[in-house]
Amino acid sequence: MSDTPRTDENEFDWVTASFARKLERELNAANERIKRLEEAGDALANNHNPFTFIDWRKAKEAKL
Repeated sequence: MSDTPRTDENEFDWVTASFARKLERELNAANERIKRLEEAGDALANNHNPFTFIDWRKAKEAKL
């Protein structure tokens, strides 16, 4: 199974600008959501609870 199924559907066709723009908008929205979630996680981890901080640091590192 591919990790890019929508692009694969257009593999032998030219990808339209509207399709590329839609993908870019979705990527930008996902990246913005990740940024907000990381900011919220950072704020929660800064509540001086060592267990929260350790769990958050592990989760944040796992995404890389």
